[in-house]
Amino acid sequence: MSYPVKIVIVEPSVILRSGILSVLHRLNTIQMDVFEIGDIEQLKLSLNWQKPDLLILNPCVLSVFSIQQLKKEAGNNQLKCIALQNSLSDLMSLKAYDEVISIYDSAEQINEKLTGLIAKPEYEKRQESVTLREKEIIVCVIKGLTNKEIAEELHLSLHTVISHRRNISSKLQIHSTAGLTIYAIVNKLVELSDINK
Repeated sequence: MSYPVKIVIVEPSVILRSGILSVLHRLNTIQMDVFEIGDIEQLKLSLNWQKPDLLILNPCVLSVFSIQQLKKEAGNNQLKCIALQNSLSDLMSLKAYDEVISIYDSAEQINEKLTGLIAKPEYEKRQESVTLREKEIIVCVIKGLTNKEIAEELHLSLHTVISHRRNISSKLQIHSTAGLTIYAIVNKLVELSDINK
């Protein structure tokens, strides 16, 4: 990754927090900025301004919040939440997390888990989620075609085109033609010369 990954560790125990920090600083495969938080009140205050990519937290701290609420507070639905398991935990509660790190994991295991979560840039993940038909519709949209013209060109019903456009907006979180144009150029769906002048 070309930019540092922002990681926030939420653990009330200074010993556990220091141990995780020590392991993270020894990992040389990931460029990161690590912040530590000792209590849940600090977490609520800092989520908005720190905008972390990864949140490593003790599941016991979340007695009042859900993972979804944390992501909403952070203003980042792409935030990855990792449970720091230091005791026996209910497996059902751990399913809400994107990954689980145990205090018994080796540095190599922790490295693999973190690398797996941040391996691909977000735009690559988004591109994978867009279907071939949706990519065709994106190209038509940035060429300035109306929904009706797209339906005629791709031999679809108007309702299907509208549904695809709604799905594209939802998946990519892009709601303008200018945004779709940038997405299409970056992901090589069109060349700059293909766009109407």
